[in-house]
Amino acid sequence: MPRRSPTLHWLKPLFAYLDHHPAIARTLAMVWVIGLGSIAFLWKLGAVGLVDETEPLFAEAARQMTVTGDWLTPYFNGDTRFDKPPLIYWLMAIAYQTLGVNEFAARLPSALAAIALAGLGFYTLRQFGGASLFSTSNPAETADTTHQQRLAAYIGAGAIALNLQTIVWGRTGVSDMLLTGCMGTALFSFFIGYAQPHHPQRQARWYLSFYILSALAVLAKGPVGIVVPGLIIIAFLLYTGSLWRVLREMQLILGGLIFLGLTLPWYILIVRVHGRSYVANFFGYHNVERFTSVVNNHSAPWFFYFLVVLLGFIPWSIHLPQAIARTRFWNRAHWQQRPRSQQLGVFAVVWFLVIFVFFSISVTKLPSYTLPLLPAAAVLVALVWSDAVTRTKVPQGFIITNIVNAAFMLVLAGATIYSVNWLGDDPAMPELPIVIANSGILWVGGAIWFSVAIANLVLILRSNGAWIWVCNLVGVSLFTLATLLPALDHVDDLRQQPLRQLAATAVQVQQSNEEIIMVGFKKPSIVFYAQRPVTYIYSPNEAIAHVRQQHQSAAPGDTTSVIILGETELLDRRSIAPQRHTIIQEEGVYRLLRFSLPRLDLD
Repeated sequence: MPRRSPTLHWLKPLFAYLDHHPAIARTLAMVWVIGLGSIAFLWKLGAVGLVDETEPLFAEAARQMTVTGDWLTPYFNGDTRFDKPPLIYWLMAIAYQTLGVNEFAARLPSALAAIALAGLGFYTLRQFGGASLFSTSNPAETADTTHQQRLAAYIGAGAIALNLQTIVWGRTGVSDMLLTGCMGTALFSFFIGYAQPHHPQRQARWYLSFYILSALAVLAKGPVGIVVPGLIIIAFLLYTGSLWRVLREMQLILGGLIFLGLTLPWYILIVRVHGRSYVANFFGYHNVERFTSVVNNHSAPWFFYFLVVLLGFIPWSIHLPQAIARTRFWNRAHWQQRPRSQQLGVFAVVWFLVIFVFFSISVTKLPSYTLPLLPAAAVLVALVWSDAVTRTKVPQGFIITNIVNAAFMLVLAGATIYSVNWLGDDPAMPELPIVIANSGILWVGGAIWFSVAIANLVLILRSNGAWIWVCNLVGVSLFTLATLLPALDHVDDLRQQPLRQLAATAVQVQQSNEEIIMVGFKKPSIVFYAQRPVTYIYSPNEAIAHVRQQHQSAAPGDTTSVIILGETELLDRRSIAPQRHTIIQEEGVYRLLRFSLPRLDLD
């Protein structure tokens, strides 16, 4: 038998107070969203250096825009960078001009996008988060709808911001979180407009927001920014049987003109300047080929995204299957009869499934591809939780899921402590396992998850688990502050700081017209921190050939030299006699050398 919830006796007066004091309610909502965003995304955002290999590519391309004044074409190290459209570079460049060229500024667009997504998610659930789940329970068991909406908003914003995958990408200076923020806020805007058919002016404004935000998504990462939201909306409207009616409401012609007016100018200009090379590189390689073939060895089995969502959406993923099942999305007739304002649950299911299936079909698979479905997952979890907590009787299935949640926290505690044995694969930081083990942060992380598990069990016994969502939020926050961020500090010290130090030294000792060469694996952060071109050459033999060619083209009697940076082990394989080169500095696994060309025996 379902057990009675003990939470309503004090939730009702609290929510009633907020209903009668809207200014306090709005202030509390803003504090909640900003507080979540500060913990998840802003705290120590620039404390560690840019992480090779992708993040410095974006950061340097944006810096080049501020240096050259060319805001049309992204460049990295003198070459065009057609991987992504310009929005992320523009926002980074604006942040540089405002805050200076630093890591915080490079990551700020991602952080703000994540905070905006949590904020609009809060608003959507606050307006339409009540009575949104299919249920056969007696309606008399449900608390006031406004109470459910308010609780759903707080839980949903917390789940959107405080999950491991969103925290990581919201603190990374690449385009993935910006795409997710634009796409997610566009879909929330669509639903807010869709749910208000009796307020045409209000509805039109939200539909307009959808077109603008979709255009920004396309400028953030390309056609996927409109293709995926378009598929979600069409699938949802076909499901509800309102396709043509809603498309007429959306004023597709006007909206299409606005969308094209925002997106086409840059694409037209970039194609006019670079022609087929841009079309083939961006549309061909980075869009079509990524979907139809494996790019950069990013392949994975068919169940890959099940694991990504399970681990990336920690600690909320355990509740996701129940949340999806509670909607009973297979009962289409029921949902077609519900008012639009009560269809948020099934809209979130369609949102989640379309993205999950779309990227599962894609041959190239990356963990970041699931980011845009996490807001929908958070909405579903918030709906099922607020529905259960505000009932006079807590559903038995909800209690069982909470027990599984507690057990999963115990597993997570053990996995956190044991994870030191999974480190050490990166040759750039072979000492990482020892450093992490000596720091004790994994034991702290394990203790956090163990404490959350025990607290969950206590709450299950005392309140049927109604407040486990609070434990989950506290657990993720503490784990982020006490384990995840300190771990990143250690990784930065071992992996990235040596490169930053050597880049600074190279700039200090570089002579006029002296070339900087990096041998071995490409580390783009050298270009960003040196703020000058770097020649990347894969093997020492190729580097020697490059030096020989330069030496042969030099004027007779000229003394020229190059600076070479590479892994110490790789450079030692050449066994160059000490008198033939000068070691400038060694940091970590790297060595910085100067070769004087006239004195260098290249054979």
